[in-house]
Amino acid sequence: MTSPTPRPSTVGELRASGHVQRSVKDEIRHNLLAALRDGTDPWPGILGFEDTVVPQLERALIAGHDVVLLGERGQGKTRLLRTLPLLLDEWTPVIAGSELGEHPYEPITPASIRRAAELGDDLPVAWRHRSERYAEKLATPDTSVADLVGDVDPVKVAEGRSLGDPETIHFGLVPRAHRGIVAVNELPDLAERIQVSLLNVMEERDIQVRGYTLRLPLDVLLVASANPEDYTNRGRIITPLKDRFGAEIRTHYPTRLEDEIAVIEQEAHLQARVPDYLLEILARFTRLLRESTSVDQRSGVSARFAVAGAETVSAAALHRGAVLGEDDPVARPVDLGTVVEVLRGKVEFESGEEGREFEVLDHLLRRATAETARSRLAGVDLGPLVSAVEQGEPVVTGERITAKVLLDELPELPVLDAVAERLGATDTGSRAAAVELALEGLYLARRIAKDTGDDGSAVYSR
Repeated sequence: MTSPTPRPSTVGELRASGHVQRSVKDEIRHNLLAALRDGTDPWPGILGFEDTVVPQLERALIAGHDVVLLGERGQGKTRLLRTLPLLLDEWTPVIAGSELGEHPYEPITPASIRRAAELGDDLPVAWRHRSERYAEKLATPDTSVADLVGDVDPVKVAEGRSLGDPETIHFGLVPRAHRGIVAVNELPDLAERIQVSLLNVMEERDIQVRGYTLRLPLDVLLVASANPEDYTNRGRIITPLKDRFGAEIRTHYPTRLEDEIAVIEQEAHLQARVPDYLLEILARFTRLLRESTSVDQRSGVSARFAVAGAETVSAAALHRGAVLGEDDPVARPVDLGTVVEVLRGKVEFESGEEGREFEVLDHLLRRATAETARSRLAGVDLGPLVSAVEQGEPVVTGERITAKVLLDELPELPVLDAVAERLGATDTGSRAAAVELALEGLYLARRIAKDTGDDGSAVYSR
């Protein structure tokens, strides 16, 4: 990535330009406060945290604290951490060729200190983009101290340097993030003896490698994520390390239905059209799972469940379109059944629910569908549709029934136009989906009957 405008290329030019050095925490504080004053959203793409998590995080960053985000899986912790680089200056000067990206005014490694002394104002300067100042590590049990902090490089020793020479060190992730942000995901999964290696980094800002201490005034913001379940099941954050984090912030799942739907719309990659009321059903379904006593709530129900559900429903519609020759397939309520079949493994059930998983999921999906149909079609008199089903032939739908065939099974009724208008359905595919939601809503309200075949077909009748 190339700096877009001419910038100082030596330390002398940098000083002449009036550049002022700031620590990474000062930089973040300054840019965050500027964004808040200007009314700019510092957290694009973060939904549902506006009144809870975000204000706490902003206060922690203004205070200059290292931060750990604590919450169940799929609450957007990593997504939030990855927005932090947007608070850094877009471009920052570094000593050209330096291993740790040191500021030209403050070299910290022996090699850079020597070059600065030799070259003076001619020390070359390069410019680093903020995207290069964010380092992320997934904590795994096999992570070593060398990965995070560093180790002696045998190649450098073989070149003739002594073991006590600081220049024999191969720096790990944290020193290489000097003047940037280090994010450690799933921190409790890091072995306790490895967590100890971070103590000096966070408090004294130095590192220890192979028995000797190399004083490096590291300038880093350390952030981490953790799952409360990890504290008892797989590991824990050691007490001295927890004490060094200035802020522990609890995250949560979206508290409002609108935010849950917005997350699905933002994150899902849909291959076919999915009406918004189907996304609402999936959002309600996910929220019901989080309230169910049959589901292990310590594990949580990730937002990725609803996102994957929307993508599955979309794929089912595209599959039907390919098989039946529909040019513009639209997802219908009948496609929701694929969510239960495909995504059951993404939900952890309580130990007493073995064998009832499909029953629980199917029941909660029906509840979500009934609530959505009742909400979306409130005020529409569906009595004529009930009469048409009772007096006419049964209405058959399913993954092998095209939208046109479904609509042709019903007579032209004003109520169908009312349903289509209420649900914003303007073409054949979306009208068929709207009618199907009305029929399913009537069945769940016990106003008409429904028989399900082994082939996935559904027959609505009197």
